[in-house]
Amino acid sequence: MKSAWLMLALPLAALSASAWGQAIDFSTIEIKTDQVAPNLYMLSGSAGLDPAHEDAAGGRIGVLAGPDGVFMVDAQYAQLSDKVLAAVRRISPAPIRFLVNTHIHRDHTGGNAYFAKLGAVIFARAELREEMGRPRTIDGAPAIAPANFAVVTYGLGGPVQFHMDGEIVDLIPIRAAHTGGDTAIRFEHANAIMIGDYYRNFGYPFIDINNGGSLNGMLEALDVTYKMAAPDTRLIPGHGTTINRNDLLPYRDMVKGVAASVQQLIAQGKSLQEIVAAHPTGPYDSKVPGGLLPAAGSGTSADRFVTELYHELKG
Repeated sequence: MKSAWLMLALPLAALSASAWGQAIDFSTIEIKTDQVAPNLYMLSGSAGLDPAHEDAAGGRIGVLAGPDGVFMVDAQYAQLSDKVLAAVRRISPAPIRFLVNTHIHRDHTGGNAYFAKLGAVIFARAELREEMGRPRTIDGAPAIAPANFAVVTYGLGGPVQFHMDGEIVDLIPIRAAHTGGDTAIRFEHANAIMIGDYYRNFGYPFIDINNGGSLNGMLEALDVTYKMAAPDTRLIPGHGTTINRNDLLPYRDMVKGVAASVQQLIAQGKSLQEIVAAHPTGPYDSKVPGGLLPAAGSGTSADRFVTELYHELKG
């Protein structure tokens, strides 16, 4: 069952990404800058202009700036690279030395090639680079150009550390959660952690099984993040508002609760269509902003989440 789903989902994912990309008028998107610490900033796109991310267009970018140069986290859509660079330059004229990707999705990695051409060295999980090179188009060519690939890769284990601009930056590999190549980025002195997309407070979770994500990995990621964060640590998702570690607990319980309901319906012999129609996210819909809004190629965000759970639990 799972292999059949993957065969169907890959072309659908390619089509839906293309269709949703065409729906975005990138010329109308502006880049907003928020200062988190004396030398740490977060960049995000305009709200209400990206159908896949109503809260802010594309994924959030981190910028650490100082005398040692600029360290970036993620690179937004490729179409916004000029605007992202302009926002970085308003923060600092220093060279952009390093860029790390939290995961593979194009609203976080699309600008990789642009910033690599400017001299940034790209870091990412080995699994992320492997997924970028996987043939996805009908002619067998990679869907992602090699210029976007990470130059330095790492696997599971201890964090990769950077010492620059008076900060210690930890690249913390996360076991397959949102995707198979997730990384959390901790800024020790700023007491902030960028957690990518394995947590989101706008819409239901997206467990991207086509890129190695998993339910158990997502639950583990939430527990790991809770344990590594102090009570006053700022947790900064790729989408949505900044949170603290206590916000992870109801989110984890929601994931477990919906998964348990889907598992029960599977045990009753229900089909995917019947389970989606039963709407097992119902008890949580009022607490999940954007949960009933469309998700690319998959009905609502709630429908997509239930479908992902079905295929993983059934498989």
